[in-house]
Amino acid sequence: MTMSAAAAIRASKVRKAFGATVALDDASFEVEPGQVHALLGENGAGKSTMVKLLSGFMRPDAGTLASFGQELHLNGPRDAHRAGIQTAFQELTQVPNLTVAENILLPYQPVNRFGMIRAREGAERVDAHLKDLGITNIEPYLEVGRLELPLRQKIEIARAIFRKPRILLLDEPTSALSGHDIDWLGGLIARLKREGVTILFISHRLLEVRAFCDSLTVLRNGKDVGSFAVSEISDERVIELIIGRSIVATFPEKPQAQPGAKPRVALRGLSAGRLRDASLELFPGEILGVVGMQGMGQLDLFRAMFGDLAPDAGQISVDGRPVELTSPRAAIDARMGISLVPEERKVEALALRLDGRRNVSLPVLDRFLKHGLIDTEAEMQGVAAALARVQVDQRALFQPVSAFSGGNQQKIVLAKWFLAGSRVLLLYDPTRGVDVGTKHEIYMLMADYAKSGGAVLFYSTELAEVINLSRRVLIVYAGRIVAELSEERGQINEATIMRLALGESTAVLGLLNAGGTAA
Repeated sequence: MTMSAAAAIRASKVRKAFGATVALDDASFEVEPGQVHALLGENGAGKSTMVKLLSGFMRPDAGTLASFGQELHLNGPRDAHRAGIQTAFQELTQVPNLTVAENILLPYQPVNRFGMIRAREGAERVDAHLKDLGITNIEPYLEVGRLELPLRQKIEIARAIFRKPRILLLDEPTSALSGHDIDWLGGLIARLKREGVTILFISHRLLEVRAFCDSLTVLRNGKDVGSFAVSEISDERVIELIIGRSIVATFPEKPQAQPGAKPRVALRGLSAGRLRDASLELFPGEILGVVGMQGMGQLDLFRAMFGDLAPDAGQISVDGRPVELTSPRAAIDARMGISLVPEERKVEALALRLDGRRNVSLPVLDRFLKHGLIDTEAEMQGVAAALARVQVDQRALFQPVSAFSGGNQQKIVLAKWFLAGSRVLLLYDPTRGVDVGTKHEIYMLMADYAKSGGAVLFYSTELAEVINLSRRVLIVYAGRIVAELSEERGQINEATIMRLALGESTAVLGLLNAGGTAA
């Protein structure tokens, strides 16, 4: 590949190893000034390592990084900032108990001549910045830890832009966004490009790459395997380069509810948190899709069904029997068999410092007790079988899960519930931040689980996933399940789903007139 001295970003034969693990192996690519360039690859391909090198969090073992003709020698993030490089990370770098303004300004808060922080001035500057970016639903005085994940992701992006970068690194910025928020980001990227900002865009969503980017580079096993103009390469070829093989069909055949089966889980008039008067039936053998814009109550639906949010009214039944899910432990109980793959796996689903064995066996550790002591051999056998089912290397038995890629971490979460023998899987955006190859594996695991009699409630910020995996789809709007769409009635399509998810009352009326179901 021919290198340009004037490139905004130029990586030449970059190598970075962590002990025996080689994260980057003579990787080279370049990005022209003012271009939006996608960096693609499976989890563990080296993308995040490259971002950390360009952000100054680590230095390459060999090779060079250069910007606008100047070789970069970054000894820390401040060196990257001085070089005009800012990063919005997927793994958010905010301090939860600080305000939005404090997080965006950190560590460059305005001070007076005595070195005292000018909090009001800083908050006013941040408020004006957020409004300039079209973010009108976040107050600068709110604590970041109290905000939902999509809002925190927007704050991460806003902070990077606040510092007026020449080069902006966006590390999977849409993994927590959906709908209008993705449109917002697309408009923001177009604006920054017009202003001459160079953007390195990391994503697993090829639709966004085509919408936002001019060019792309694919990394596989730490090596660059090709750079292309977006317009000159097909999605199929990109996927082949990413995973090293062809995926014949991205989505498996949709599973179907068992004929004549009674609902595995039923809700009647359930209210919890933002959720109001929700009713649904989830059957063995099916993947029931859920669609809703940010903050519409779908998260509270999942939390209530997992015993993590106490209902204010209504009833939950499991196998026709009314139950009280007073805690997640009650939901996991063998008589209930309900499990949750939550929104933030690193915070809510895994103990990162513990190995895979302890993570996977934790919910059912009592099964392996013998005379009050853990039968380690039986535990190892059970966990090893669960890891094999989700195709995670057996070294996970001994290594901390923090050493594994995001996709493998998510599969370890699934292994935990497979070992527990769960009969109901609540999957809340399970492919967020997961590469295309692992996404396909998760789809297959979902379908196989349902076909073996399991029941799946599935929410995703990627509408294509819900459409291609579910025969029934629930729409959540303003805290209520406003419609149930059916494949049999030809209602599961992007146009219908989006109109309902955006609260278009005429769409609900039209659905009823057509013989559909609406709440």
